[in-house]
Amino acid sequence: MTTSLEMFLDQLRQRFDGKLESSVLEHNQVTVELKPEVLLEVCTALRDEEMFQFSQLSDLCGLDYLSYGRSDWETQDTTSTGFSRGVSNEAIHEDDAVKNRFCVVYHLLSLNHNRRLRIRCLIDEDTPRLSSVAPIWASADWYEREAFDLFGILFDGHPDLRRILTDYGFIGHPFRKDFPLEGNVEVRYDPDKGRVVYQPVTIKNRTLVPKVIRKDNRYESSEKLKSENE
Repeated sequence: MTTSLEMFLDQLRQRFDGKLESSVLEHNQVTVELKPEVLLEVCTALRDEEMFQFSQLSDLCGLDYLSYGRSDWETQDTTSTGFSRGVSNEAIHEDDAVKNRFCVVYHLLSLNHNRRLRIRCLIDEDTPRLSSVAPIWASADWYEREAFDLFGILFDGHPDLRRILTDYGFIGHPFRKDFPLEGNVEVRYDPDKGRVVYQPVTIKNRTLVPKVIRKDNRYESSEKLKSENE
């Protein structure tokens, strides 16, 4: 039986033939991937046309695919929490698992049709920029500022693209995978100057390593006794 979501996916494929990089229906969610150059055209049609009427942008977020699909540790002795990629049987080892490093994801809602749609748009690492959808959905204003602040993705045509979460003078974009864990600068109160000052971070960078489960000699005797009794 053809479900309403399958019919909706067919409508998208027919209406935007040649403009969709991919389109799938998984986990009761329709997802389409667009090229940056057709983003505004497709989004405007999704909002205005009768068969879609996606009047609400409920969420927009950035993604960083740096090192995506690569296992950090080749071992079967790591714990199952905290380092799951090291023990996952489904780990991908391809270096080119994702061709574009950055991605912007849009979640749309049609109140009239009671339907949701996810849009993915992949962008290059060298020029991480897209056209702003704030003129289409006003709610994109702060969402795009957040993606710019945390990932460094630029949105052409945004009315006020500036940081929204980090402090004044913040260096870098903290949600990028290559952003240092200890940051670049730190803040402290200087009693001599009587004010807060910024200075280079003094925390030493700590290399994360997998937590390996080792046998504890304290419990060997009790475990041995238990096995003998069994």
